[in-house]
Amino acid sequence: MVLTELFLSAFVTLFVVIDPPGCAPIYAGLTKGASAQQARSMALRATGIASVILLIFALFGQELLSALHIELNSFRIAGGLMLFFIAFDMVFEKRTQRRESRAEKIAATPEIEDVSVFPMAMPMLAGPGAIAAIMLLMNEAEGWPEMLEVLAALAAVLAITAAALVAAGPLIRLLGDKVEAVITRLLGVLLSALAAQYVIDGLKGSFGL
Repeated sequence: MVLTELFLSAFVTLFVVIDPPGCAPIYAGLTKGASAQQARSMALRATGIASVILLIFALFGQELLSALHIELNSFRIAGGLMLFFIAFDMVFEKRTQRRESRAEKIAATPEIEDVSVFPMAMPMLAGPGAIAAIMLLMNEAEGWPEMLEVLAALAAVLAITAAALVAAGPLIRLLGDKVEAVITRLLGVLLSALAAQYVIDGLKGSFGL
């Protein structure tokens, strides 16, 4: 396989799996109430942490999972359950209520919940699908030149993801609070469906259904 073809194949695969356009509005909903600087900082931190996680699995994924006796389907089930709880909070505005409570206690500088590690870096960006994809692509690569092509594709997708997350908040805020609340609830429903699909895929893989 020509290296440029491998790069394009890896780029398209990782772009579809990580889904920057889909993650951006969800991130905007999760960071409602955060300042532009806080949202930008969390976006870059989430992308950086996801990059480290995916790089580790790209280089040592097979050995790590084998050593811990963990199957990828376990990641799917666990990630799906965690995402479902986040989606529940988005639909019923539990996160908004917690932020208002914090604001009353800390009037000067309200504490903003940091979503960079969970759920954005993992399982949203570096989730089971992305981990499986990068491990498969690295296994298909022959030698370090092709492996570097795969890693370059991963870097390109993550750069686009970071830009999408940074731009999402201002665009959503321009729509106003009421529209933003409706969008947040709708995204919560979609996120819950995604979470359910993770669990279903994990159960199918585990029991051979």
